Amino acid sequence: MRTLARRLTLPATALAAALALTACQSDGAKATADPAPVTSAKNASAQSTAPTTPTTAPSAPSAPSAPKQPATQPAQPTAPRPTASKHASKPASPAPSRAGTASCTAADTKIVASKVSRPINHLVLTVTNVGSRPCNALNAPTVGFDDPQAPIRVVEDSKPQAVVTLAPGESGYASLILTGEPGPDTHGRTIRTIKVHLPPSSGTTVAAPSGTFADDGAAVSYWQRTLEEALTY
Repeated sequence: MRTLARRLTLPATALAAALALTACQSDGAKATADPAPVTSAKNASAQSTAPTTPTTAPSAPSAPSAPKQPATQPAQPTAPRPTASKHASKPASPAPSRAGTASCTAADTKIVASKVSRPINHLVLTVTNVGSRPCNALNAPTVGFDDPQAPIRVVEDSKPQAVVTLAPGESGYASLILTGEPGPDTHGRTIRTIKVHLPPSSGTTVAAPSGTFADDGAAVSYWQRTLEEALTY
């Protein structure tokens, strides 16, 4: 009986062991097929501390602001006012105006024709105020020789900057050019008298210096303040 019971016990123990081995292999295969993801604490810490890429670009630095000006400007020093002096000279009075002065006429002037050494072929006409009031020697005199049919020409370039005003006793001057360019038809001749007309309506006749020779190229300048100015034409 003991031998039979031992024989029955051995097959049952072997069967149980086989079943247990089979169950262990099934569980190991399942564990190998579906491994559960395991995240270590070290990896989690590394992921949490990894730098993140900024989503927006850094803004450009702003320009430095200009320094503020002071609210108030410093007061400028005031120049001292000059004090009047007891000995200060009075301003000079303006020169009296000669506006409205009458034109010189033959009645209040004396006209003379004279020779000059330079320039050649020139005479000078001198008009002197012999009256008691100032007068204006206007423009250029109208001049003709002896019994002229037409007056000689006027040198327009000789027009002065201002009218020549003559106080009593003062003189003005005009250059008288006797000849022009030489040529066969200049009608040169010796003259004896010079007729001088003062604008606007007064005239006189003066004697020509002895041996005065003139032709159709003769001309006369405007009245000038000085003899030097007259003889430049």
